[in-house]
Amino acid sequence: MDLKMDKDEGGFLKNLVLGLQHLLAMYSGDILVPILIGTALGFSATQMTYLISVDIFMCGVATLLQIKRTPLTGIGLPVVLGSAVEYVTPLQNIGHHFGIAYMYGGIIAAGIFILLISKLFANLQRFFPPVVTGSLITLIGFTLIPVAFQNIGGGDATAKNFGSPQDLILGFTTALIIIVFTIWGRGFIQQIAVLIGIVAGYVIAFFMGQIGFQSVSSAHWFQVPMPFYFSTPKFEWSSIVIMLLAALTCMIESTGVYYALAEVTKRDMKKEDMQRGYASEGLAAILGGIFNTFPYSTFSQNVAIVQLSGIKKNKPVYFSAFLLILLGLIPKVGAIATLIPNSVLGGAMLIMFGMVGAQGIKMLSQVKMTNSNLLIMAVAIGLGLGVTVQPSLLHFLPSTLQTILNNGLVVGSFSAIILNMILNPKSLKVEK
Repeated sequence: MDLKMDKDEGGFLKNLVLGLQHLLAMYSGDILVPILIGTALGFSATQMTYLISVDIFMCGVATLLQIKRTPLTGIGLPVVLGSAVEYVTPLQNIGHHFGIAYMYGGIIAAGIFILLISKLFANLQRFFPPVVTGSLITLIGFTLIPVAFQNIGGGDATAKNFGSPQDLILGFTTALIIIVFTIWGRGFIQQIAVLIGIVAGYVIAFFMGQIGFQSVSSAHWFQVPMPFYFSTPKFEWSSIVIMLLAALTCMIESTGVYYALAEVTKRDMKKEDMQRGYASEGLAAILGGIFNTFPYSTFSQNVAIVQLSGIKKNKPVYFSAFLLILLGLIPKVGAIATLIPNSVLGGAMLIMFGMVGAQGIKMLSQVKMTNSNLLIMAVAIGLGLGVTVQPSLLHFLPSTLQTILNNGLVVGSFSAIILNMILNPKSLKVEK
């Protein structure tokens, strides 16, 4: 398992900057989860501040669990973990109907479930040949493109000023800056093109009067995460079932991210690697329940950072993990990063998610284009994108089924797996 490293390992400052780039790439997507859930459950401003801070802290802890290889945990690839958006709707429903204690109980149950089935799930590797994983990775990128455009428009599609000229200018200017530095930048400048784009967009937004500092002045200087801060977890069977379904969704998405990173870093994935990767996410979810935050999974936008920067080693991600932990301990410093406008982050997301989709297409280009494989790609990508852009199509179904079937990645990946089993049965034979 030889992971090709860069000739120039880089010094402290270089790896710090690269780590900051990883952090900023995932920051918006991560704080979105506590904002959505905290707002839906009526958390106060003080509770929201704590929830966001401890969530950022746990992102750093979860990332360390994943990148540090141990006999039981850690896939050892350059990946950042964050709050999984697949859990948002289930957690909101559990919180509304049963209370937050059962929400955290469901998170712990999901973590235990992931730990218990990590070996079994890793043994299903033969169900993920290139035609399946390529379709899956393509879907991961392309189903997130609407999220990028929503952020470019300002973040809230229902707002009256959604898609304002200021937001569009900021979003597409950020994307353009990233493209320019990726094409014409050299060396380290090219490697941090995404960071340059985000910082430049932030500066432009400041001069356009789009930045306010109220949240920074009201945030605390130091805060230590406490177990069971909001509530001691309680357990209820229907809540647990919903969380287990969401956990399976995340494991499927993580499988695609693992394969994408393996492709980018030129590393052969083995069952033991996959098992450690799943186990890390299971342990991170258990810790999330104990510290009253959320389950954590791999962030696909960071695959694009690895691809764009050309830096395939883990050292920058270690820096990113420690920065996340530091930001979680110092909410006032962490609040500064929350000031980055959604439109600026959306411009960066547009490039990053597009790169993930392009990586999937690259994998599919290596697949033999038989009628069977073309049908698998067509149906999987078509269904996955379809339910993503038209989720209301299934509004007549029970809410639990909607939670599952409105997820384009779940629909697309299961379609690809099932069709591959039917059309390419020889690919399922276990190697002796």
